[in-house]
This record gives sequence, C-alpha cells and structure tokens, in this order.
Amino acid sequence: MRDLPQPVLSPLTAASLFLVLTVDPGGEPVVRELLADLAGLQRSVGFGYPDGRLSVVAGIGSTAWDRLVDGPRPAQLHPFRELRGARHHAPATPGDLIFHIRATRQDLCFSLGSEIMTRLRGSVAVADEVTGFSYLDQRDLLGFVDGTENPVGQEATGAVLIGIEDPAFAGGSYVIVQKYMHDLDAWNRLPVERQEQIIGRRKLTNTELDTPGSHVVLNTLTDPDGTERRILRDNMPFGSPGRSEFGTYFIGYARTPDVTEEMLRHMFLGDGPTSHDRILDFSTAVTGTLFFVPPAGFLDDLADEDELPTESQGSADAGDLKGPQAD
Repeated sequence: MRDLPQPVLSPLTAASLFLVLTVDPGGEPVVRELLADLAGLQRSVGFGYPDGRLSVVAGIGSTAWDRLVDGPRPAQLHPFRELRGARHHAPATPGDLIFHIRATRQDLCFSLGSEIMTRLRGSVAVADEVTGFSYLDQRDLLGFVDGTENPVGQEATGAVLIGIEDPAFAGGSYVIVQKYMHDLDAWNRLPVERQEQIIGRRKLTNTELDTPGSHVVLNTLTDPDGTERRILRDNMPFGSPGRSEFGTYFIGYARTPDVTEEMLRHMFLGDGPTSHDRILDFSTAVTGTLFFVPPAGFLDDLADEDELPTESQGSADAGDLKGPQAD
C-alpha cells in the first residue's frame, strides 16, 4: 500500500545512527535508486538478527525534493526556519537527506549505515553524522528523563502521520532535527533544585513541576479546545568523554511541522514574560533541518521516476543550500 508509513512509530531503542547528507549535482539517480531499495537493504542487514529490531527512516529536504521527485510537493515542506532570539540562535544548516537508523545494537546501525554510504558514496556529501545511545534509564546527559510525554497508540498515529489533509502524502510525516551541544561543567555546577526549575521535572522521580517558564511549560502547546498538540521525540544522547563533547540529538516527528516550530519559537524567542528557555543557557543548537518522510510505498516507486533536472541544470531551490533560511 502506497500510504503505508515508514517505521516512524517504532519503539525507542538503545542505539541509533543519524546521517544527514547533501546530494551532489548529478547524484540524483543514484539517490533515487537507493531510496527505492532501502527497505530491502534493511531487511538484508537485519535478517539474521531479529532481536536487533533494526529499522531505518528516510526523509527528503525541501531543496532536494524537486530534484528527486517528479510530481507535487508535500503541502508543508519548506526549509528549516532559522530563529534568532535576544540571546540564543537556532541555525538552519544544509541537509537534503536524513537516514534515522535504530536498533538494539550499535553494530547493526553501523552495518546498515555503511551499506547506505557504500551505495551513495560519490553522489552525496556528509553534512552531519551522529552516533546516539540510550543513557541509563532513558535520560539525557543533563541527567533528566527524556521523551516522557511521547504519545502512544492511536494518539501517536494521529499526532505523527498525515491523513486526509494532504491525501497524496497520507502516511507520511515531517521531521525536524537539531544537534545540541551541552556545557555539562556549567550545568553540573547548578544546584539540583535549580536544574529542576529549568527543566520543570524532578530529577530523581521524573514527576512534573508547576514551574512557570520551564522547558516543559514552553514545550506544552494546546489547541483552543484544550487539546494538547504533541510530537514524537526520539532524542538520543551522544558524546565523547575524551574530547569533553556532550550533547543531545533532537529529532521530532509530527503530522505538521507547525507544532515543532511553535515549540522552538517558544524556546528561542520566548513566550509572554519568559524571554527564552533557560536550558539554552547550557545547551547550544549547532544544526537545524526539516525533512519530509514519505510513506514507504512512495519510496519504493522512486526508481521509476523519469529523469529530472539536476542541480547543475538549475533548481528553483538550489540557492537554499548556501545559508540559513528566513521566513
């Protein structure tokens, strides 16, 4: 079925690999062929390890869509919108493709990522690569549980997967990714009580606090009827103790990018009397990209696309890779 979703709603796993790539001029046919073969490639790598729960989700960025796909665009696909607040900045960075690889074992993520890059090498450039891992009891490196409010079941389906509002792309989703680097030395100098006020949760028990202006409050959005607007987060910690580099890879799937974008506006531009999310005083965004995640059947059909103009032949969005995007 063409509207069968990619495994966006797969359960959280202990290991992940995030590959963000840009497509070289002339590399489009190779990319289309790989995307059409992606499900089969995942099955081949994971077949002998059913307990590994290997999965991969692929997304296409705004600047690459017309180069790779012959037909209409998803209704809300656009470049990531840079945010500049009084103190903090959410940059827009290049990215034509994302591969979000998950498994219970890091070697399976590595193996599938290697196979993907073997197929694409010479046709793409790596914009970013991050190896993520599950930390303790689903905590980020700041020490707090992450993903507590993720929707589940039918609520997750309704929050994440496109429906009748864009029927040509039903079963698809939008995903925003950002890499955040943490100043753990400064964070860990804070008293636990102050950390809890910034996050809006108890550090030990994960219970929510009623703290105005906290990270939790700024990321809680409701419709006029009181219904909470949700996204599905699959954030993963990453880091290198030897280089003193520590961070969180934010990845948020949603039926519409509006929800995630509004959360980010609250964080970086503030909301009401709150000037910005205080977590940003210790956590710096260094990347930002928006992708559309087509249904699985859509990817299967990409190899049959007619030859499309390449970037070297001209593209309406080609200049978007040169720098940050404005609204």
